[in-house]
Amino acid sequence: MARPDLAARFPLILTSAKSSLFCETQHRALPSLRKRARYPEVELHPAAARARSVADGDWVAIETPEGSVRARARLNTDIDPRVVVGEHGFWQGCGELGAPGYDPFGPTSASYNLLIGTAVRDPVSGTPALRSYLCEVRAVERHSDEPIPG
Repeated sequence: MARPDLAARFPLILTSAKSSLFCETQHRALPSLRKRARYPEVELHPAAARARSVADGDWVAIETPEGSVRARARLNTDIDPRVVVGEHGFWQGCGELGAPGYDPFGPTSASYNLLIGTAVRDPVSGTPALRSYLCEVRAVERHSDEPIPG
């Protein structure tokens, strides 16, 4: 379904990736793994980040017609400037490291699932478009309950 009105508001293409450190949405509470991936991240090209006044490590909102989640920006010159790579499965906290959990439905959610609608589905598999969704990224202020990047 063509939606030029949405493409104007959401000019980037959102895809997702699963971290090789974790098993689906599990194990972010394990200190040995969480040390290597402390916060939810979204990858974007430096040119896309510059156009949005986003620096590496900034907290951003990833917005789609369905919703918005938060993550830290990670700049990557190897991806297309029109593409954003969201991270699947980030919600658990890790108390031993003081790393917070992320309310799956709250204002600081990092749940990629909130970004993807289910109204349009693949006619063969019946699944939503998890790898090609319209989005926009914008810098946001850190909420008081979010960790200070570092």
